[in-house]
Amino acid sequence: MTAPWDTIPRLVDDAAERFGDLEAFVDEDRRWSFADYRDRIHEASRALMARGIGPGDRIAVWAPNLAEWAVAALGAHCVGAVLVPVNTRFKGREAADLLARSSARILFTVTDFLDVDYVALLHDAGAGPDKLASLDEVVVLRGSVPEGCTAWNDFVSAGNAVDDAERAARSAAVTGDDLCHVMFTSGTTGAPKGAMLRHSAVCRGFLSWSDVIGLVEGDRYLVVNPFFHAFGLNSGILACLMKGVTLVPHLVFDVPSVMRRVAEERITMLPGPPAIYQTILGHPDDDLTDLSTLRLAVTGAAAIPVQMIHDMRDRLGFEKVVTGYGLTEASGIATMCRHDDDPALIAGTSGRAIDDVEVLVVDPDGTPCEPGEPGEVVVRGYNVMVGYLDDPEQTAEAIDADGWLHTGDIGVMDADGYLDITDRVKDMFINGGFNVYPAEVEGLMLAHPDIARVAVVGVPDERLGEVGAAFVVPAAGAEPDPDELVAWCRAEMANYKAPRLVEVVDDLPSNASGKVLKFELRERAAALRST
Repeated sequence: MTAPWDTIPRLVDDAAERFGDLEAFVDEDRRWSFADYRDRIHEASRALMARGIGPGDRIAVWAPNLAEWAVAALGAHCVGAVLVPVNTRFKGREAADLLARSSARILFTVTDFLDVDYVALLHDAGAGPDKLASLDEVVVLRGSVPEGCTAWNDFVSAGNAVDDAERAARSAAVTGDDLCHVMFTSGTTGAPKGAMLRHSAVCRGFLSWSDVIGLVEGDRYLVVNPFFHAFGLNSGILACLMKGVTLVPHLVFDVPSVMRRVAEERITMLPGPPAIYQTILGHPDDDLTDLSTLRLAVTGAAAIPVQMIHDMRDRLGFEKVVTGYGLTEASGIATMCRHDDDPALIAGTSGRAIDDVEVLVVDPDGTPCEPGEPGEVVVRGYNVMVGYLDDPEQTAEAIDADGWLHTGDIGVMDADGYLDITDRVKDMFINGGFNVYPAEVEGLMLAHPDIARVAVVGVPDERLGEVGAAFVVPAAGAEPDPDELVAWCRAEMANYKAPRLVEVVDDLPSNASGKVLKFELRERAAALRST
């Protein structure tokens, strides 16, 4: 499938031309039409040009789901700059590392907003904006403006000096092969890696996604997934532009507030983990009448009961319920169920390859496995990343000479090409929909003076899917307290990474070559969780 545009700047302009006065964005008292939205994006573009931002420069956004997040990000795209989204759960040290490694020139963020001040987090980590060599400016989208930072309105006003014809020429010069995002993920080495993604791949992939889910002009989409994630950015912000859909961002995820927003804004599209739908279904039937507008759902990242799919259709009135599988290195998309698939397929698989993308399950030699046989999932197609930022060795390890992206996930594929993800080649686990990479957590924990060695594993959790368990070998003479270590981790890293269970041990089980036997630790952690 070929998109009518192969860059995000063209998508922005095309959406305004096609959908004009239709409501595009709802955020508190902001109710913008598609034309309004475009105009604000272009204002941000001119402001970036006034700051000397040029093609290929990196612009970071570290903030919750706000209208200004989308405007700043899309404004960067429209001048050929590259967006670096920063996880809002990161602590200052983690964010500073991404800003430094991406050479971000401007950071858009918030202060004293939802009880978080990201500028203060950078300072507290000893990595204030003045310590980041590449960073020219910090722009505060909302909140008080610390000394040395710029208020959003002042930033935008500076763009008045730039002729819009210059901005239009800059936008027109962006090509489909240019980078649009550097989205950081992590690997077993523990160092976050920046997946470099192209305009054409993201535009094409998420037009395909939008068609499969059935988004249509006039839909109203409650985006509960964070904008910094490929789901919130690509299948949220961009998909809404593609199809003329009203974007309603949701700041803090909790089921009662989601249900209220669905009723208030007449939401038709609601993505989320299975828990949100199960909670809604648990309410008495007479409480569901205000949810009658819901018709589209995308779910996954946890086990899905088949009955839930039936109930979503029969009781909640969803016309289409879809699951899928993607990873950052594949632009966030690889396989999807189709809305008319059997509920058992939707609940039990991640669907089949999207159009024009190949997905296989292979053995260690790269030979395709027979249906039903487990192997590593590999992906090839237009959606595969250019590579990892400044890391040719890791790129070569991830993408082989034939163009196959090795995902590190173990899956089983049936005779019709439907994929079921069953395990991970690496040790990554999923906590509340977020990927957690034990090697990264272990590296962070080794900064604690009382820890000599540590191994982190994921263990099943009814609410979050999996949570971290850490086995700690104390430093000489130290007697660390497990509860204090848990609290320290929560203060030093994003909460989804922080282990929920810590056990102090004399040594870690290992094989003859010294590799830690994590399967033994998983069994031990599961036993501890059950006591």
